Amino acid sequence: MNASLPHTERADVMGLAQAMAHSNALDAVPLNLDDAKWQTLANYLQPVTLQQGQVLIEQGVKDRTVYFVESGSLTVHYEDSRERVRIAVVGAGSLLGEGAFFSHLPRSATVHAGSASRLWCLTPLRFRELSTRYPEIALELTVAMSAVLARRMYNKPKRVAVT
Repeated sequence: MNASLPHTERADVMGLAQAMAHSNALDAVPLNLDDAKWQTLANYLQPVTLQQGQVLIEQGVKDRTVYFVESGSLTVHYEDSRERVRIAVVGAGSLLGEGAFFSHLPRSATVHAGSASRLWCLTPLRFRELSTRYPEIALELTVAMSAVLARRMYNKPKRVAVT
């Protein structure tokens, strides 16, 4: 992704900011940035659009990209050693992929779009660049993602959503 997105892409990230600000979900991302910081962060995010049924993340794949959900719903499927499938649903204002992002381990579940969805992705490389250039934004983002991870780990039904 280029260091600078067209103005329309940067402006579009405000939909994500609104989704996070208005979500009442247990695993909503508590990221409170002002508009200027959101516009800076937009330079490091890439939009992703999914149609219903498309796979976003596959269990077992080694990838550390994290995804922030602007709209839609995604289903998280985890198959354990006894072939039991567990499901969580993640919606607007939350994120996916934080488990692998922090742990450097393969994905722990598969994620499908339950409906048409718009997300924003952040790769580890872009996060490192953000950390170097704007450490205060990177720190706020890290704390917010960690809060979601912790809430999911404390809430047994949502644990499956740690991908």
